[in-house]
Amino acid sequence: MALFVNQNDQRTELQKKIAAELQAKVIDRSRLADRPDGVDDSQYIEGMKKTTSLAWAWAIIIIAILGIIVWLTVLSVTR
Repeated sequence: MALFVNQNDQRTELQKKIAAELQAKVIDRSRLADRPDGVDDSQYIEGMKKTTSLAWAWAIIIIAILGIIVWLTVLSVTR
């Protein structure tokens, strides 16, 4: 037995409901896309410090220490 449905190029109530939900999701996602980081406000950043001007010096020191560790490791393995 088959169920025959009369379709006259009109949407059923379920189709209308699903279409409305999908449109709502698209609108919500487009609102989130407007913000590059997805944050509504910048309240979370309040009270944080800026990076000091000596950050580059710390980076060089860390790279030098890592280089020395690698050099000593290679030196001890080759002996």
